[in-house]
Amino acid sequence: MANESMGLLGRKLGMTQFFRDDGEVVAVTLIEAGPCPVLQVKTEDGSDGYNAVQLGFGDQKEHRINKPEKGHFDKAGVSVKRAVKEIRVSKDKASSVERGQTLKVSDIFEVGQRVDVTGTSKGRGFAGVMKRYHFAGFIRTHGTHEFFRHGGSIGTRLTPGMVLKGKKMPGHMGNVKTTVQNLAVERIDEERNLIMVRGGVPGPNGGLVILRDAVKSTK
Repeated sequence: MANESMGLLGRKLGMTQFFRDDGEVVAVTLIEAGPCPVLQVKTEDGSDGYNAVQLGFGDQKEHRINKPEKGHFDKAGVSVKRAVKEIRVSKDKASSVERGQTLKVSDIFEVGQRVDVTGTSKGRGFAGVMKRYHFAGFIRTHGTHEFFRHGGSIGTRLTPGMVLKGKKMPGHMGNVKTTVQNLAVERIDEERNLIMVRGGVPGPNGGLVILRDAVKSTK
């Protein structure tokens, strides 16, 4: 099931921890979520044919964009933004906002809520199968020679006579779109547009993330 809830763009600041009143220590990720101006609203009844909200986040220098992009921001009546992302939402959510409106963290999220956080994972470059897929490797005794971290056989002879698609092999690791689901919102700082979610989120410190209401329920 697709997530059609409203979301916010944010910036991962890093991880920290705090103590609850009962003495439990909680590891959280600090995220600067919003404020996000609504740059465009798309509806299934219009020319676009689907429901979505286009959000901006972070200030950008005006000379770094071209004139069509500048006109797009001017139509919304907002300053130039560094990040622009489109979020698919339900028809009701799309009709509840309008171009030029600013969404803040307290407008969408609350303490105790479960959220899904999407970001780009850290790039690890070219990696072997042991680091990339956690292969066990080969034994270090009984005549094994220069074959300790290899992946072993990758196919057969006559049937099917080729390497199947999706075979786990060495290659580019990381730097892909990743979503961590069902993270609990522990604290919200409305004045500084900060939100603390329990656990880790994808990407490096300073990386762009998207926060949305959790699509799956937890028991």
